[in-house]
Amino acid sequence: MRLSSGLHELLAKGTEVRERMGVPLLYWRLRLSPLEQTPSAVMDYILANRALILLAHLMLLIALAIRLDSSGPVLYRRQVAGLGGKLFDAFKFRTMVVNAEALLEQNLRLKEAFWQNYQLRDDPQVTQVGRILRRWSLDELRQLFSVLREEMRWLGPRMLTPEEISRHGRWEPNLLTVGPGITRLWQVSGRADLPYSERVRLNLVYIRNDSLRLDRAILAQTIPAVIRKRGAY
Repeated sequence: MRLSSGLHELLAKGTEVRERMGVPLLYWRLRLSPLEQTPSAVMDYILANRALILLAHLMLLIALAIRLDSSGPVLYRRQVAGLGGKLFDAFKFRTMVVNAEALLEQNLRLKEAFWQNYQLRDDPQVTQVGRILRRWSLDELRQLFSVLREEMRWLGPRMLTPEEISRHGRWEPNLLTVGPGITRLWQVSGRADLPYSERVRLNLVYIRNDSLRLDRAILAQTIPAVIRKRGAY
């Protein structure tokens, strides 16, 4: 017998049947248990601490290069949704001109292309230093502090703005059951070369299969993916 629960938008990590007073009931496990989450949280904290110590001088050089390349702040801030939809300020090293949003509003063709894919291959708003930072994913190093603040994970789904989340319809609740990560499954699978729908699918794949085993597999592919620079622009 095949039974449709009607919950086609539910991404469960495990399903079991339990009997209550002679009635079989379906149970879904939506998230890792606290015991399962502990090793991942410890790994995040250790990796972020060590990375910040090793990369501190590099981050200072990046900040100096941004200052010398163009006027404006060193960091770019945007509000994104974390675990459970809780909003927080995510910081990255600035890779675009200060008035990038105003320039985008003035160019309807670029604006339409951006809203379709949330990425532009030849973005005229990106600075010279910004192109280098994006190619090597160095603009995301500042997010290590967000990992220490438990706002982000080292590995997780792609971070989403409130505007992006509203586009996902019935999948919206599932996308918020796991906190966003610095390194993601879609990032080692092609990044911006992937169509937007494929990025969403890979986010859902990660959320459904969230485990230390998957995290290790993604982490092993991260450095080769950065070196190949596929989809990094």
